[in-house]
This record gives sequence, C-alpha cells and structure tokens, in this order.
Amino acid sequence: MSERLQLGALLAQTENGGLRRVAGPDTAAWDAVAVEGEEADLPEDGRGSLAVLTTRVPGATWQQDAMLRRVRDRGFTGLAMPGAAAMDAGALRLADWIGLCLIDVERPVQLARACWMLIESRDALTLHLVRKVAQSFEYSAEGLADLLRHIAANLGVGVALVDAGGVIHEAGGHLDEHLFAMIGFDSWIDRARAGDDAAASVRVDSPGRSGLRLALFGSGVSEVQLQALTVAAEIAMPAVAARILIDEVAAVNDVAVSSGLLRDFVDLGGVTDAEVERRMSERGWRTGGHHLGFRMVARGRLDSFSLLRSVSAGLNGIDVEGHATTTGRGISGWLTFPELPSPERVERVVAALRDLHLGALRDFTVATGVGSLQSGSEGLARTLDEAGDAARIAAARSATGWFVRVDSLGLEQLLLAWTGNDTFVPAAQSLLAPLQDAGGELLVTLSAYLDNESGIAATAAALGLHRNTVMVRIRRVQELLGIDMADPEARLALHLACRAVQPA
Repeated sequence: MSERLQLGALLAQTENGGLRRVAGPDTAAWDAVAVEGEEADLPEDGRGSLAVLTTRVPGATWQQDAMLRRVRDRGFTGLAMPGAAAMDAGALRLADWIGLCLIDVERPVQLARACWMLIESRDALTLHLVRKVAQSFEYSAEGLADLLRHIAANLGVGVALVDAGGVIHEAGGHLDEHLFAMIGFDSWIDRARAGDDAAASVRVDSPGRSGLRLALFGSGVSEVQLQALTVAAEIAMPAVAARILIDEVAAVNDVAVSSGLLRDFVDLGGVTDAEVERRMSERGWRTGGHHLGFRMVARGRLDSFSLLRSVSAGLNGIDVEGHATTTGRGISGWLTFPELPSPERVERVVAALRDLHLGALRDFTVATGVGSLQSGSEGLARTLDEAGDAARIAAARSATGWFVRVDSLGLEQLLLAWTGNDTFVPAAQSLLAPLQDAGGELLVTLSAYLDNESGIAATAAALGLHRNTVMVRIRRVQELLGIDMADPEARLALHLACRAVQPA
C-alpha cells in the first residue's frame, strides 16, 4: 500500500457510509482495514488497523465496555460500526482513555469500499470521481455558476474558477485565501496544500479569457484523493471552458441588444416612444425617477466588452440601481434614484464613480465623464449627453486624472474666461515663477493637486506617483511660494493662476 489511511481522508470522501467520529483520537491513521460481521470474527492481530463491523453495538453498558477493551487488546486502534453514537457515555470515555478511535457508520459496506479505494485501489477511486464528473453533465446547466454547482454536488468537494487576481466563481465551499496563495499558475496541473486544506487545479483553455484555472478543493484530503481530484479536474475542464465560451457569446449578444436599445433611446432625445419604452421596461431600465449618467471613452486601443465586464462588477457595489452597456469606443451608463437624492448622497455616488474610474485605469486607457442629476425620460437622455461631453473633455485633461464632472464645468469656464485677460496672466506667471524655475514638475503637481480638490491619493493616482512623493512636492511648493495651502482663498488664487499658466 502507498500510504496510511487517514481519518481525515475518510471524512473527506463523499461516499464513506455516513461516518462520524464519536470518541477517541481525531488524528487516527491505519495501515489496514478488517471488515467482519461480528466482533468475534476479527483477526487476533489487528495491530495498527481499523475494524469495521456490520452488526450494531450491544445494548448493555458492560457489554459495550468489554467489546471496546477486547478490540483494543487485539491491537486495533479504530472501530467503526452502526449505532456507535448511541453508546453509553462511560463507554465513550473508555474509548478516549484507551486510545480507540470510535466511529459511527450508517452503511458499513460502503465504508469498507471507500477504505479499499483509498489504500488499495487508486485507479478505482479515480474512475469513481471521473464517473461523478460525467454525471454532472447529464443535466442542462443554466450557466457557468450552475455547472460548477453540479460538479461540486456530484463530487462532494469545493469547485472554483480562479485567476491570478482571485476567485471568480466558486461552489460547494469557500476556497481559503491561504490555499489560493499556494496554487501555481504556470503549470498545466498543480496540487497545493495549506494546513489541512488541499486543491487540485488545471489550466482552463478558453479563447476568450486567459490565466484561468479550475480548482477542486477540500479539507482532510489525502495524497491519493488529491491525485484523483487532479484527474477529475482535467476531465471537467473542457466542459467548463465550453460553458465559458457559450456564456460569453450570449453576453456579447445581450450587450449588442442593450447597446442598440440605448442608441434608439438617446436618438429620440427624450421623446416618448411606446415600443422603446416597452423594450427598456423588459430590461429593467426605468426612465422614471432621477438619473445620473456617466461615460467612459477610450484614449487608446480598447476592448469595450472587457471594460464593460470590469465596470459592471464595480457598479454592482454602488448602493444605487445602475445600468451600463457598450456605446461606440467606450461604455455609457447611468444610476437611477427612485426619489430625489440629497446633495450629500449625490456627492457620495460621484465619489464612487471616481473610484470606479480609478479602478478601470489600472487595466484600461479611458477617460470618464459624469453628467448632472436629471429627472424623467428627458432627463435620462440629457444626463447621458452631458456625460458624453464631459468624457470628451476629460480625454484631454490628464491633470484631472482623466475624470470630469459636468457640474464642475460651468463655474470653471467662467473663471477661466476671467483669468485669460492681460492683467491676470502676467501676475499669475510671476506668482508661479519659483515653481517654473524649480523644473516645472512642482507646477504640474500643484495643478493636479488643486484639480483633485487637494486630495493626496487622487493626485497620486492622476499623476502615477506615490502619495509620499506628492506630499513632499506640496510641502516644497508651500516653502517656495510662502502660501498657506490651508487657506481656501489662497487655494482659489493658486488654482486660477495654474489654469491661466497651464490651460487644460
């Protein structure tokens, strides 16, 4: 035999006869298994073995105690039989004292078969799991998540689809972060362990997405079981890859429909159309209420569908009804409030959209515009148009972190018109001359800092710098200019001067 039979492996086995430990050591392991009908039929030398009896425990307490002592005296360190959980409390204490792992089992023959597969027949265990995987495909799955649930239910283990960033889908259990950290993504197959947990994973060949792995995982899994799970993962992988492709084709088709519907709605300019209203209602798009539109546009090459998939996940995290779809070289979306939201709530939502934009910037070269709060069908069309205009402006404004909100443009444009006169510009140039003389990077940092409402983190993200670098530069600006940056009027003057010297 290749390895000892571990109690944990038996507990992890799906068809183990319905066993549970009721007394004795919880880390028991055995070299062999003896299966008999009566206790008297067990071999005399049971050293290091597990005894499995098909008869129920005797009713009298003294008979229970005597049986446990006789089994232990023959060298057995484990005893499994029906009704063990109903033994007298004194008998259970005796099992603890003499070091006999006492197991209650509903179906002893099934337990014996599980023991045989684990210590004598690796191929039988593997074939058993492969058959279970095949059974998972007998029923139609509604999607990838449903397919993973079928596999998990049939195998009795956890199933997860993962990439280097984390768990994408999981069923039948939670993939512990420590176990996830041990999974290797470079090889075709991988077996990982973290404490009592183990996972077998295989690379998923998907034409639409790279870096995916299918992982089967559980606790107390032996090496034999882990190897069998590896084969099961390889058998299940093609079906998972096919399901991913089917779901992505369906998603692309759905996005095409939603994109066309949004285009039809915007083209109406807020004019009511019964057919468009019906189609929007069927998709759960409400034109009533109050709306805040946003748009993300490409500043370079862009896969709009991938951007939509990434943004949609974050959009679900905002505590407002939200929708988005692809439009042109980017995506358009909006948030709907059933009742008029307070200004504070609108600001929180805009901040969430800015965070969504910053998250998208990690993988996509985009600019984001946000419209103003509008009501009704006409208002939805208007805020979407505003968001589009703001996005086009944002695409040319790196100092704002490629993010512009329409509500901030009106006053800004008036101020810029004033700061463009012949009197103000020379004064602004003189004020900021120390920063220009220092090489110009301080002026760029100050401008971005003021555009981002004096936020260190937002400025660092906009300029691609570490926040400590931004803090050092802002302190240097205060030293060179001798201006108190905590003074709102001083900040306004500096902001106007920066805009006059460095127009967007």
